[in-house]
Amino acid sequence: MKQHASGFLDFVREQGVVGLAVGLAIGTAAGATVKEIVDQLIAPLVALLTRGIDLKDLSFVIVEANKVNDQPEVAIGYGAIIASFITLLATAFVVYQIVHILKLDKMDKKKEK
Repeated sequence: MKQHASGFLDFVREQGVVGLAVGLAIGTAAGATVKEIVDQLIAPLVALLTRGIDLKDLSFVIVEANKVNDQPEVAIGYGAIIASFITLLATAFVVYQIVHILKLDKMDKKKEK
């Protein structure tokens, strides 16, 4: 039993499991922060540029609803796709700026002698 515990502790040390756990915790907090920056700063700016139009409401109707035949409306929600793409670009931009400003991209590089 003692040998298994020792082997497990060696595994944790050698594989960097603790560092991975710390990175996951920090990454989760950073993800929440980036989401708030996008939701509270970037999204209102996009709304300002689109004059308050909610992109998620934009769609192209293929088949209109028919109450006689009980047929539902069929539509392609292209606005939601555009909004998602803008959110992706804004998130990538915010993450890039944070990494660049804090010089986190240089932390992993080994010092050259």
